[in-house]
Amino acid sequence: MQNGVIYGIDIAKGSSRAQEAPRYAVAVLGEGEVTHYSMLRRHKILRMIHRDRPVYIAVDNIYELAADKRDLIHFLEKLPEGTKLVQVTGGIHQRPLTRLAQEHNFTFNQFNPNEEAEACAVLANLGVGCEVSLFEDMTKIKVSRARSLGRGGWSQNRYRRKVHGGVKERSREIENTLRKFSRDTGFTFNSKITEGFGGYVRAEYTINARRDKVPVKPSSTADVQVTVKSVERDKIKYLPLKSKGRKYTIVGIDPGTTVGIAILSFEGELLFLKSIRGISHDEVVKLIAEYGKPAIVATDVFPTPAAVEKIRRSFNAVIGTPGGEIKAEEKIALARPLGYSNDHERDALAAALTTYKNYRNVFSRVEKRTPKHLDLDKVKFHVIHGASIEEAIEKIIPSPIVRKDVKPEPQKEEDSNTDELVQKLREEVSQKNSQIKQLKGYVAELKYESGQKERTIESLEMRIKKIRNDTYMKVRKDKEIDIRDKEIERLKKEVRKVRKSLKKQRLQTKRIKQMHKKEIRGEGLPVKIISSFAKEAIQHTKDSYGLKKGDLIYLEDPSGGGPVTAAVLVDSDVKAVLISEDMPHAALEHFYDSDIPVLKGLKLQRVDDFATVEPDVLNNAIFEWEEKARERRKEKEHEQFKSILDEYRSERRRGLA
Repeated sequence: MQNGVIYGIDIAKGSSRAQEAPRYAVAVLGEGEVTHYSMLRRHKILRMIHRDRPVYIAVDNIYELAADKRDLIHFLEKLPEGTKLVQVTGGIHQRPLTRLAQEHNFTFNQFNPNEEAEACAVLANLGVGCEVSLFEDMTKIKVSRARSLGRGGWSQNRYRRKVHGGVKERSREIENTLRKFSRDTGFTFNSKITEGFGGYVRAEYTINARRDKVPVKPSSTADVQVTVKSVERDKIKYLPLKSKGRKYTIVGIDPGTTVGIAILSFEGELLFLKSIRGISHDEVVKLIAEYGKPAIVATDVFPTPAAVEKIRRSFNAVIGTPGGEIKAEEKIALARPLGYSNDHERDALAAALTTYKNYRNVFSRVEKRTPKHLDLDKVKFHVIHGASIEEAIEKIIPSPIVRKDVKPEPQKEEDSNTDELVQKLREEVSQKNSQIKQLKGYVAELKYESGQKERTIESLEMRIKKIRNDTYMKVRKDKEIDIRDKEIERLKKEVRKVRKSLKKQRLQTKRIKQMHKKEIRGEGLPVKIISSFAKEAIQHTKDSYGLKKGDLIYLEDPSGGGPVTAAVLVDSDVKAVLISEDMPHAALEHFYDSDIPVLKGLKLQRVDDFATVEPDVLNNAIFEWEEKARERRKEKEHEQFKSILDEYRSERRRGLA
């Protein structure tokens, strides 16, 4: 078994959809050599694949190997574990094989199946193309009877019990294996058991892992068979073959009890910045390795500290030193744009940034002179280690492949050197003509694409112009509509406000008219109702109905006011104040002093915000209040006279003494 072998396959004769089995050209790439096989059938290729166990089987079109998806699934199921089918021209959107070869600096004769198969192998070796995935990362294991139980006889039940017992025993072995696999790897599984007489009819297990990871293989005995199959996808999935390797990095170190670590990419992007106290050398190395391969290990002091040199040797990196002392102000200016938490982080970041700035011009030259299809970071890495840009590019370009044909036809020894030279020149001319033809086709294709793009650009510019005009008109129209909508809404609010005020005024007018009618008919004297004994309530009644001389007032809640509030009603010169509860003494005294009757407990006939009182009842109540007022005034005058007399007697006693 060979390691790292890649198969390139191209159809040489026939078609996968034809009745006659097609024949293929196969290029086997391994250890820098390529071996060609011609006119092979698919079953022969499968035997070779099981012998060599290649990493990739590379084709330019997967349907050259299979007529349809079902046939392709059968082909993939026959491949050994670890072998992947690769379509080098891409996934759903494919690119021409000749174009891919040109981009990777080699050419081939597209009319020669052997060279086309070799081109597929070389491109797959360079990481070009997509892996063809027809299976989910799930595997199904089915344990069942290996044969039918038949119609049976006297021993039918005993035989059924034996077979079902065998299925159950094998199922338990597999389940134990899967449990251990799940504990070790973290992959989960579930089971579905169909029980039968004496054991299991079948057991099915679904594992959330690829088939090549599952530690159970297909098997068969006289009574029990085990099948292991990957779960098919609904559609073919194309997985990009080339995955990004580890990044190359620039690492800044500030050694000491607390170690500061700063990691930058070759683009100057900060990948990691932290200071850690008491970290060991091995832990530092492991932490740095998680973010990529350091090309430079930098420090902010000179000479290089031993701890930094030890880290550099661990990665075989280049040392980065400033060549002198970096002032604290310069460190702060360098590190401030990216931010830092303490001096250790600042020094590590300053060391990494200083080194990056020293190499920035070199990186710029590398980017200008390196072909687009090559890995820029690898070229920069080799340049950092002392190679010129040209030498670095040569190092990462794949080495030439030595071609070797199987069973080459024997050359006639009588051919002279001249004939060999002529044949060689003819082959070169043919190859050059083929290249010229390809280039002409490529130029024509580019011209056509350029014309198409110009027409597309012109069409899009006209469309953009039209859209701009339409958009401008629409925006202008929408803005005008928005302004008018706002004005309409404002006017509607005003109308609602005016209507509400008008309705309120009409209601007030109606009530006032009703009060006047009652007064004219002599049905009762109108009484204006004030909700509470407060200035605000009195003012509200003034605004709504007015307060004039001789009005009767009814206080719904007389408990809140005092002399000042009472003075408001006194100033209005009301005829009387009607109450249903006791009024504060100070307010009551003020009304007595102002000769405003305060009448309690009169019966009112109330409708909404106004009421009426019978004139006789009112006059009687006022008469009683006036009697009480006269008695109160007499008592008050008597008390005042008594007070004056007491005061006089007191002064006389003081004078006689």
